[in-house]
Amino acid sequence: MSANQDGRKRVLFICVNNSARSQMAEGLVNHDLGDRFQAFSAGDQPTQVRPQAVQALAELGIDISGARSKHLSEFDDQQFDYVITLCGGAAGGCPVFIGSGLQAHLEFDDPASATGSEEAVLGEFRRVRDQIRERVEGFLLDQASK
Repeated sequence: MSANQDGRKRVLFICVNNSARSQMAEGLVNHDLGDRFQAFSAGDQPTQVRPQAVQALAELGIDISGARSKHLSEFDDQQFDYVITLCGGAAGGCPVFIGSGLQAHLEFDDPASATGSEEAVLGEFRRVRDQIRERVEGFLLDQASK
């Protein structure tokens, strides 16, 4: 495995645009599990971090306002313990990262595709944020205990 020198496991979250799900997963894991994991995120068609993702995490006291969408190629020379795709639909729609680490797919709806009022869209970001917090952190803690 490729744990940091400080013993933390390295995690890469991947989504197509690196604008919502992977950004929220990175922020949540670094905040909640930062003593055991160091998270990063990227996509193969990076755009910009959605303001609703920033707001949804800010509501939990997590600041990702300085985050930026990153291309997978920025991590080509790095090693990870876990590479987790978060795209909805078939896993085949997610970008692929060729490298080390346990590869896993945890499917989440894309809150960036939500429509309706500003409050309805933000509600979708909150729902997905909470699902990511529960499922991703549970997955990582379960894997780390093996």
